[in-house]
Amino acid sequence: MPNYEVLRIGHRPERDKRITTHVALTARAFGASKIYLSNPDSRVVSSVEEVVKKFGGNFSIVPISNPKGLVKSSTSQIIHLTMFGLPIDEKIKEIGNNDKDVLFIVGAEKVPAWVFEYSDYNISIGNQPHSEVAALAIAINSLTSGSYNKEFKGKLSVVPSATHREMKGSG
Repeated sequence: MPNYEVLRIGHRPERDKRITTHVALTARAFGASKIYLSNPDSRVVSSVEEVVKKFGGNFSIVPISNPKGLVKSSTSQIIHLTMFGLPIDEKIKEIGNNDKDVLFIVGAEKVPAWVFEYSDYNISIGNQPHSEVAALAIAINSLTSGSYNKEFKGKLSVVPSATHREMKGSG
């Protein structure tokens, strides 16, 4: 299975702290190995690191000052998730027909034009305004045919239940 990474471009500290945190947590939960943050926010970093510490997994946050350089030098498939892209259903087989690693790009604000230019695929999850968290989850789920569910070895784990909340371990 390919390795998934995420590049978050344009974090706006007051407006985006929860969304950027949720992008990172979704990336982790769906099996990505890391997220690159072009404008790291210490609150986001500490929140995500705390989840990784408690719930396990090999997920890291990498601050990056030159996102364009990262994208240009990447050997992964570059998939920009944008409402302006081609529908994922039209491209998913083409994207998934190789074992290349994937670097997803999600923007917080209007992304620079070079993102469209350097991406192998500009993909939409519907051509309407929507959450980048939802777009990332749907994209990974589509690429993995729903088999993203991986086991994390952490101090805490959730015990699935239809009727109540239950955790195992100590955090």
